[in-house]
Amino acid sequence: MNVLVKSATIVDPKSDFHNQTVDILIKKGLISEISKGIQNPKNYKEIKLDGLHVSQGWFDSSVSFGEPGLEERETIENGLKTAAYSGFTSVAVNSNTNPVIDSYADISFLKSKSANHAVNLLPIGALTKHSAGIDLAEMYDMTSAGAVAFYDYQKPIENPNLMKVALQYASNFGGLVCSFPQESKITGLGVMNENVTSTSLGLKGNPALAEELQIARDLFILEYTEGKLHIPTISTAKSVELIRAAKLKKLDVTCSVAIHNLMFTDDNLTSFETNFKVLPPLRTQNDVDALIDALKDGTIDMVTSDHNPLDIEHKKIEFDYATYGTIGLESAFGALNSIFTVKKAIELLTKGKERFKVKNAPISVGNEANLALFNPNETYRFSSENIISTSKNSMFLDQELKGIVHGIISNNQLILK
Repeated sequence: MNVLVKSATIVDPKSDFHNQTVDILIKKGLISEISKGIQNPKNYKEIKLDGLHVSQGWFDSSVSFGEPGLEERETIENGLKTAAYSGFTSVAVNSNTNPVIDSYADISFLKSKSANHAVNLLPIGALTKHSAGIDLAEMYDMTSAGAVAFYDYQKPIENPNLMKVALQYASNFGGLVCSFPQESKITGLGVMNENVTSTSLGLKGNPALAEELQIARDLFILEYTEGKLHIPTISTAKSVELIRAAKLKKLDVTCSVAIHNLMFTDDNLTSFETNFKVLPPLRTQNDVDALIDALKDGTIDMVTSDHNPLDIEHKKIEFDYATYGTIGLESAFGALNSIFTVKKAIELLTKGKERFKVKNAPISVGNEANLALFNPNETYRFSSENIISTSKNSMFLDQELKGIVHGIISNNQLILK
């Protein structure tokens, strides 16, 4: 693939061309020249778009597709297409399929299905067999097949000894254990944040305490085992405090926050719109402010779309019975860019790569072209026309977002909308 990108502003603090508007010549997937006014004598394909910016390709640490078994929600092929059109060159894919991804063969299946695609699919294997929370899955075998982490998606490990053993065992081969932050006995039948809003709506509450207790437990176990832990999608101010304290102790812990938990609160549930039913639930404005501050100071390591496609049968029903989840790849950049500066939004979309074994190379001559192409200045109202996913369960529908994505250059391929 040979491409000449014209008049693009580079957003990459690790590059010598950060904040400069230049041309980028790419030959056979490698950056061969970066300068102003590059000529195109060999009639390479040119990319010239209004307000064009480029950055390192983006990474999402928690994406769900449906395949195998739940292809009506999303196939791997269309899921990777969605990621590419949304600016992501690498996505870590959860194990919540049917059957659950919990063996060497399962990981190999995901790798083979995504081979030769522009977007790198990074499989996350289940932490326990069938994600049942009873016995550890084949963690070492899955690592050998290409798994980058282990996580029972949105299912807490209730047995503390199992968590202890998982952290100890994974430390033998540098495995990353992920633990969903929820104490199920505290959560009970709660379907939204426990607060005055849940009381006024007559919906059972899921208190912040449930998340914070589980995080406190896991951090104690982590300190004991000296293991390697990732806590996905935290949502409360107290959770931030707990993780900040753990990092001061030099524990090997990282965490993420779902982008929708930065933009919406439990007040958005007054219409009983099930697209706003997510796990962890939307919290209060105080929590949102604490999460944003924690991203600014580095306590929270990365953001995720927590993209979870669900078919209409699981969403267009009574709120109590609707399945948790929203899609988020297509709206990720526009939402983040509406909250933070362009530089910070791109920083957040490229953080977390090393934790999940993703190469992080600056935009420099000689490096592989792994780029996101976007315009950060255009505002628009997000609608169903912006959704590429098979499932349409987005809580961002009808929201005004800032910044559009054109596509990616990755793995010697160009994908443009």
